Amino acid sequence: METLTLLAAQPALMVGAMTVLGLLVGSFLNVVIHRLPVMVEREWRSDCRSLLELGDGDSPPEPFDLVRPRSRCPKCGTQITAMENIPLLSYLVLGGRCRHCRVAISKRYPLVEASGGLLGGLAAWHFGFAADADSTLWLLRAFAAACYAWALVALALIDFDTHYLFDNITQPLLWAGLACSFFGLFAPDLGSAVLGAMAGYLSLWSIYWGFKLITGKEGMGYGDFKLLAALGAWLGWQALPAVILLSSVIGAVVGIGAMASGLTKRGEPIPFGPFLAAAGIVAMFFDDAIAGLFQSGARL
Repeated sequence: METLTLLAAQPALMVGAMTVLGLLVGSFLNVVIHRLPVMVEREWRSDCRSLLELGDGDSPPEPFDLVRPRSRCPKCGTQITAMENIPLLSYLVLGGRCRHCRVAISKRYPLVEASGGLLGGLAAWHFGFAADADSTLWLLRAFAAACYAWALVALALIDFDTHYLFDNITQPLLWAGLACSFFGLFAPDLGSAVLGAMAGYLSLWSIYWGFKLITGKEGMGYGDFKLLAALGAWLGWQALPAVILLSSVIGAVVGIGAMASGLTKRGEPIPFGPFLAAAGIVAMFFDDAIAGLFQSGARL
């Protein structure tokens, strides 16, 4: 309790501690982003073989999860040591290259680590300062907000890579949002969170089926419904119009820019999950600014 009191009373210390924690979490997010799709694909293949009664093959596959095997260089296969895996610092010391084969390391790794640190510090700055005696609740709120943002970073990049939003993250995120609303951390009350989850899912579900009936094509996936349901559980139904509007605007700007620059061809599907995740983060940390914009627009 003394540690919690100290963190609540020292804003700089709180922000620093959450930033360092965010850097470490960002390093782990790189593992999740890379390995979770492979793990899910292996599980799907195993289920298919079991359904077709094909057995497990001649030899069991090598264990592959978020811990095993140890991280290796994708080019030379050399195992990455703990000293080579320090967030940001190792990348800078190594000059962005593998120490053994000197192949370039993707810039995504330090960017995800930096994003984790930035979001952790932002959560502490926005939610973690307690002016009253109930510092524990304020610190819990800051940590919960950081976990929410870290999960959205992982979902956004996984969807960008695979066009899938896996239940392994979206479902725990939804239940965590409902649990937080039980303690009044973010959504106005539990009822608002439950309605937010329902409205989030049904709104995109309705758009999906309307678009499919009109065009015969699928405009989005079921993972998008579940992600918006999770955002509604965290933020309450009141935040959903802003989230949907923000994600649509961000998606339109990015999509037009990608087509104009030749990165994406016309008609090529663009995952909507990253835009929902970005809007969810903005709605969490800049809710007052968004409310001000909506009020200004209403007056106009």
